[in-house]
Amino acid sequence: MNLPNKLTVLRLIMVPVFFLAYSLPGWFGEGTRTVSIILMLICYLTAELSDLLDGKIARKYKMVTDLGKVMDPFADTLSHLTFFVCFFGSGIMPGIAFIIIMWREFSILFLRMLMMGKGKAVAANIWGKSKTVLYAVTSILSIIFLVAGHFWPGSWTATYSVVLNVFFYLAAVASLMSFMTYAVAIIKSKALSGMTR
Repeated sequence: MNLPNKLTVLRLIMVPVFFLAYSLPGWFGEGTRTVSIILMLICYLTAELSDLLDGKIARKYKMVTDLGKVMDPFADTLSHLTFFVCFFGSGIMPGIAFIIIMWREFSILFLRMLMMGKGKAVAANIWGKSKTVLYAVTSILSIIFLVAGHFWPGSWTATYSVVLNVFFYLAAVASLMSFMTYAVAIIKSKALSGMTR
């Protein structure tokens, strides 16, 4: 296994550890909240750094593999959904935005499996790229909110929460639009027209 794929595996390991860190106060009481927040921050930064590095290294040194092509988007989906589950559970992510994003991620995964079965790739589009950026922005803002809100609570959290909600809804809209664009493109291409039913 090459270095980029090892970094992706590291990200896959950090994701459940992030969830375990998030769950500590629920299991052992509020006394573990500080440890929980610090561990969540470490896991999040490690996961995001590995995500940033694996693609750059793979492309720069021509280390792109078939395993990496499958594992990287899987790690992206797993990490984003895990983060959003925790943000929703913390009360900082609107339920509607969470549901839309969750449905989109599972639906696009299904479409990708169908297209892979036909030996075709799902092309990226502007909404998909916007979704990726907004996922990253909302995750960063949420981590900042959780960390800063724990160590420096104050009236600023109310305003910050409103801004955070706006970004979550924007991410949900971009997520939905990217799925619709993928679906329309696949229908128009008739790539799945020969599939037995």
